Amino acid sequence: MESEKIKIYTEDSRYLGIAAREDIHRQGHWHQTFHCWFISRRDGKNWIHLQLRSEAKKDFPYLFDITAAGHILSTETVADGVREVKEELGIAVEFEDLVPLGIIKDQIHQAGFIDNEHCHNFLYRVNENSDLRFELQIEEVTGMVSAEFQAFSDLCKGKRERIAVEGFEIEGDGTVERLTKTISKNDLVPHSSSYLEQVAIRIQQVLEKDGFLK
Repeated sequence: MESEKIKIYTEDSRYLGIAAREDIHRQGHWHQTFHCWFISRRDGKNWIHLQLRSEAKKDFPYLFDITAAGHILSTETVADGVREVKEELGIAVEFEDLVPLGIIKDQIHQAGFIDNEHCHNFLYRVNENSDLRFELQIEEVTGMVSAEFQAFSDLCKGKRERIAVEGFEIEGDGTVERLTKTISKNDLVPHSSSYLEQVAIRIQQVLEKDGFLK
């Protein structure tokens, strides 16, 4: 995976060339990623779905994150990013069914890891009261939870310190356990605050336009 080839850019999106993933994160090159957020509606409420990253992940193990996300390889278009949804969650979605949320910059800077991303964000609206059946790629994702969208939005905007999530986690022996807990921002992958705020705002705008927020 570290040897994956990815296009690199300047911060203002001018194309520079192609580099290996490990070099991108070591040198801090700007690059493009695909982020897909699932929203479902149940019992008159909007729910956002978060993945729980595997403990085996090199970066940010056992933290909650975007429903499905990944790097756009040098040979791919943005539309090819839907493969991440199928690979990680076992759910096939069509690119045409996604609602574009625009490109949002995200920066995560830690010792030995500089992640500068132009994130192509999309919203996937799950049919109301649909029964989502996830088939997780265990090497990447060890569980899925949902949270009320408004609570998640408040968390992203700093208006709330903790929110409740519920879902499931797959144990090391393959058993599926119910997962119910409260989480804070410290339990999320440390995306920049501006990125999370923009995601919350843009999803809210779509929900309001569709009449699902009052």
